[in-house]
Amino acid sequence: MIIFVKAPRPGTVKTRLRLGAAAECAAYQRLAQTVLHQMAPFHAVELRFSPSDAEPEIRMWLQDGWTAAPQGGGHIGQRMQSAFTDAFATGTKRVVIIGSDCPYLNGDDIHAAWNALKSADLVLGPAEDGGYWLIGLRQNQPALFANMPWSSNEVFSETIARAKALGLKTFLLRTLSDVDTREDWEKFISAEAQGRKPPPGPHAD
Repeated sequence: MIIFVKAPRPGTVKTRLRLGAAAECAAYQRLAQTVLHQMAPFHAVELRFSPSDAEPEIRMWLQDGWTAAPQGGGHIGQRMQSAFTDAFATGTKRVVIIGSDCPYLNGDDIHAAWNALKSADLVLGPAEDGGYWLIGLRQNQPALFANMPWSSNEVFSETIARAKALGLKTFLLRTLSDVDTREDWEKFISAEAQGRKPPPGPHAD
């Protein structure tokens, strides 16, 4: 499993929350720690960090047996493609990538992805904003990342269309929400204050 993380630097993370640089940074740290806590039981986890000099800042998130490596340059698609390429080059047969801003995922979601990849070529966790919170592959699929309209609500649908064109067997996990906007953040905080997490959204068909 590969988890994409960012250096918790004020002014560079979660700016769409519009809380002020310090509060946005604190919010990102809280989201990342929530995700990483859920992933703590897993082994063979790699944190892919950005920017490339962020290793000292993300070291605190490394669990025993985990590793870290820079994401490298380029847009998010290029960086994910690079992560898949590096993982498959080591002989790994199933690779899953998640981000650090979907606090509603849990270990069961990851197990479901691993199991699905025994027969599926592609596993996706749809996000309510039209993207995806997880992508898993059994082999490199560069066409899923090139010239994609990243940061738009068309990423998931376009990925599905490309997968069909490539003849890939696709498995969908449940639909979850990323925390990208102030409204998303307020829902997350409200739910945590009540000792629960809000409904993650409808299940994918």
